[in-house]
Amino acid sequence: MELIKLEDNLYPVRLKEIKGVPKKLYVEGDINNLNNECVAIVGSRKCTEYGKKWCKVFVKELVKYGITIVSGMAIGIDTIAHDTAIKSGGKTIAVLPCGLKNIYPKENSVLYKNIISNGGTIITEYEPEKKASSDKFLERNRIVSGLSIAVLVVEAAYRSGTSVTAKFAKQQNRDVFCIPRKS
Repeated sequence: MELIKLEDNLYPVRLKEIKGVPKKLYVEGDINNLNNECVAIVGSRKCTEYGKKWCKVFVKELVKYGITIVSGMAIGIDTIAHDTAIKSGGKTIAVLPCGLKNIYPKENSVLYKNIISNGGTIITEYEPEKKASSDKFLERNRIVSGLSIAVLVVEAAYRSGTSVTAKFAKQQNRDVFCIPRKS
């Protein structure tokens, strides 16, 4: 685990541009990914087969162009985005709503290890022992969009954490794209 402070050279350049910039980041994995060209892919925890399909299609295409995939390691679209990036030979960054010694969700402990072992990166602004809580999910979302040049929303409810990420992205002057639910 490495600690990067705001004044450090390795601190992500794009993240320095956002309102509420984290003063420090705890990082595991390849620290160099933090300044890659990134696209965030976020969406519903209760995604459909349609959403899964299109998430995979977009991740595979972005990876072909050397784009790093950023997401929040939640169940659903986040997991699919990270996993597809790895399986496609790309890089991925997971932003956690908790400390690195308190992985959330526990079901994604294997994904966490796969991200690290495949050259990806896990980051958080929280102390290693800090547990996830509802306010931390929303705080995490500003970092997901802040690291990225754009955000792709896959099947999100109108009032959801994903819609908060899209709102942060617009405030941060990031492009926002969306794959709506199939009607």
